[in-house]
Amino acid sequence: MEIKPAEVSSVIEREIEKFEKELKMESVGVVLQVGDGIARVYGLSQAMAGELIEFPGEVYGITLNLEEDNVGCVLLGEDTHIKEGDQVSCTGRIIQVPVGEALLGRVVNPLGQPLDGKGEIVTKKSRLLEGRAPSVIERQP
Repeated sequence: MEIKPAEVSSVIEREIEKFEKELKMESVGVVLQVGDGIARVYGLSQAMAGELIEFPGEVYGITLNLEEDNVGCVLLGEDTHIKEGDQVSCTGRIIQVPVGEALLGRVVNPLGQPLDGKGEIVTKKSRLLEGRAPSVIERQP
């Protein structure tokens, strides 16, 4: 097999054209400890209280304990595949769930994702999972 310089050059030029020049900053951490549905993560210095955190295998968690050198997260899925040393990333989103009539009669996980096999749930509105409760005066009888 003969390597042709013109072909190599054209491949390199195509790859250079597709190269993204944007710089993405991500807040990334490492799992220190996991067990009983709780994970301790080192390195998420930019995490917000109640932020949605992504673990490997599309498992999510919610930050609850923001300490100086680590973050405590409640896991919203199976922790059996999460292990010490796994990389974790902040999503920058406070956890919200879809709301509306499309959810009536549906079975969903804590993130509002369908578990019943009836397809995607399409809603126009969402609400913070941990919202402020209405005061006694604001409540309707």
